[in-house]
Formats: sequence, structure tokens, C-alpha cells
Amino acid sequence: MSMDLNPFCKSTRFAGKKLHLGLGGSVACYKMCDVLRALLRLDIQVSATLSPGAREFVSPLLFRSLGADPVYDEMFTDANVFAHLEPGAQAQAMLIAPASANLLSRLATGSAQDMLSAQFVAFAGPCAIAPAMNPRMWAHKATRENVKTLVEWGASLIPPALGDTACGEQGRGRLADSGEIFLGALRLLAPQDMAGINVLVTLGPTREMWDGVRYWSNPSSGRMGGAIATCCWLRGANVTAICGPGINVFLPEGIERISVNCANEMYNAAKDAWPKANMGFFSAAVADFAPIRPENADDVKIKKAATPGNLEIEFSRNPDILATLSADRGNGQKALGFAAEITPDMQSLLPLARLKLNAKKADVIAANRVNPASGAFGADDGSMAVVDAQGHEEIWQPQSKADIAWELCSWLLRI
Repeated sequence: MSMDLNPFCKSTRFAGKKLHLGLGGSVACYKMCDVLRALLRLDIQVSATLSPGAREFVSPLLFRSLGADPVYDEMFTDANVFAHLEPGAQAQAMLIAPASANLLSRLATGSAQDMLSAQFVAFAGPCAIAPAMNPRMWAHKATRENVKTLVEWGASLIPPALGDTACGEQGRGRLADSGEIFLGALRLLAPQDMAGINVLVTLGPTREMWDGVRYWSNPSSGRMGGAIATCCWLRGANVTAICGPGINVFLPEGIERISVNCANEMYNAAKDAWPKANMGFFSAAVADFAPIRPENADDVKIKKAATPGNLEIEFSRNPDILATLSADRGNGQKALGFAAEITPDMQSLLPLARLKLNAKKADVIAANRVNPASGAFGADDGSMAVVDAQGHEEIWQPQSKADIAWELCSWLLRI
């Protein structure tokens, strides 16, 4: 599942938060089981309400058995006559997924005829809605007007996806990817302290081609940069992520994603995006050097049989993205860079990070060990040595890359 491809599936920053989950009548109800599990793994307390339509597809017992507590169904069927008011008094956010056309209509008219719609009317906190229905129903003017009304009231929309629907038709109407819904729920619970901030993130490796099929690269997975980009988005920022090739990380659709291959492409994309950014997180493992390519290199595969002896390749220096853009800062722009070093211990990272900070003229440098046995590339967790231009320095013990991203965002916000 794409939820597992984003480092925030291991975040500790949402423990103890309370979310209310509402399910409308759709065959996609079963998909919310995985979302519920992912939220509970973060120690988020989740209550749930199944609408009458939802109970035609899944049982309240299913969600109770998975850990939702409490789980509501009908109004006024037990001693708790005020159950329709409880989420509004206890939960910090509400997620309605899937939302059928019928449910959208009830919500948009303020109807309180069933438990879920009554809970919605009584809920004043942040709410996100993920519709799911037949594509023609999604395209109908009435549905669009209902969605428009709900968004105008302040609800966040997690748009339906394009593809095959349960009825056998194709189009936009199927429930959004589970990863989108999971991160949409986390965004409801996150502080919006980066709202209005434009953020640039570079992530992943670069590939420097030396003939038509071979390249010079590194094993960066992009998970650290993906965690940073996601963290900034969760906290309300407008995020542009410039992604190197082959990364295996899920980014929400709310992030503008620019895919590049080599260091020069990444530099050009970052240079174009930088003037509009308030903050830059330069986490990409950019190749410092690129092979000097033979003439017509894209059409050539260098043959071993045609190369007697050893193969010699000459390299040229790639542009230094962090140093160049840090030197071109204005209007209060802040730049955070990364350093990957081979050192005997974490303490040895600090002077190296300080040297890089001064050389790159950045605001913050976060350094990590990439010793062969460290397993740093592609790992879910990491350690960091962090220094800034104001003389502060810290060593962080192993923690999830999501939590590292959270702390780095907070650090850059406060300096």
C-alpha cells in the first residue's frame, strides 16, 4: 500500500490525537480498514460512525474489532442520547470517507436525520471529505454544487481518483488512494504553522549517463526528502518537490512534483523554483561529478570487445545546487542542506557539518553517517548531527525520518 511508502507511517508526532471517522454508503468502505490500522499504529485515537448506507457494506463490529472506539450506528438506540454530539466535543478532526452522493447532499444541506450527518452539523473542527461514487454521479451538477458548498464552509476535499469503479465504468469517481486519505487525515491533526510558506525540496539521487544505457549514481531512496516534503505539506506549506529518478516514496497530490534525471536538470529546476520559495530543503544526493560523455552518447553503448584493456572515463564537475542558491538568497529566504559523511562516530560529524555550513553559506546543515554498515540509504530511521549559522549544534539519536523531518522544519521556522 502507498501508505507504507511514506515515512510518516512511522511518525510519533500524532500520538494521543483524536480523530472521528465517518463512513458513507459505498463499496469502498472496506478500504478504510487499512487507513484505520495506519492511524491506530500512530497511537491516534479513532472513533467511527457508519451511516445506514455504510452498514449495508460493512459491519460496525468490523471497525470495533480493528480498534475504533467508540463505533456509532443509529441515533437514540441506547442510553447515550447525546452520542450525536460526542465527536464535536472530543475529537480534534473529522474524516468522512467514503462519502457517497447521498451523504454529500445531506451534509451540504445541514440535514441531521442520521447519526453521521448530525455529528457533522455539530462538529466545529477541521474536516476532510473523500467522495466515492459512479463517475456520472460525481460529474452531476448537483454533486458538484454540494461539494462546492462544503468546501466554502471550510471542509478539505480529497478528490476521487480516475480509474475503474465498482459498477464497471471508468472515469473519476473511485475513492482516492489510501495513502492520500491517510495523509489527508494527518494534515487535519497537524499544526498549520507553515501555512502560506512556499517550500522547495530536492530529494533522491541523480543519474549521470555515460553512454546510452549506463549511468553514475548512488543508492539514495529519497525517503528523507519525501518525509520533509510531506511534513511541510502536512503543516500547511505550498510544496514543490524536485525528485531524482527511481525514488520509492509516496507524495500526496497536493505537492507539486517535478521529476528530473541528472544534476544539471535538478539544478535548472531548482533555480527556476527558488525565487518563489521562502524555504529550501536540499536533501537530494546530487552527484558531484558527471562523466564526460562521448559524441552521440545517447545512441552509443560502449562495447567491452571494442575497448581493449581498462575503460577510462573522465569526469567534469556538476553545479553545486546548495551553494549556488544559498548565495542567491533574498527576501528572508532560508536554506537547509544535508551532508553525507563517513565518520567513526556521530560526534565526528559536527565539525564536518560546520565546515559544510560555512562553505555553502546555508542556514542549517543536517549531517548523517553513510558508512557502509550504517544502512543509512533507504532506511526508515536515522541519526543526525545538526548545526546552524547561529552557532547551535545538536546530535539526534536514531528516530524515524518523519520525526527528523518534523524537527528540521521546526528548526528552520524558528531561526
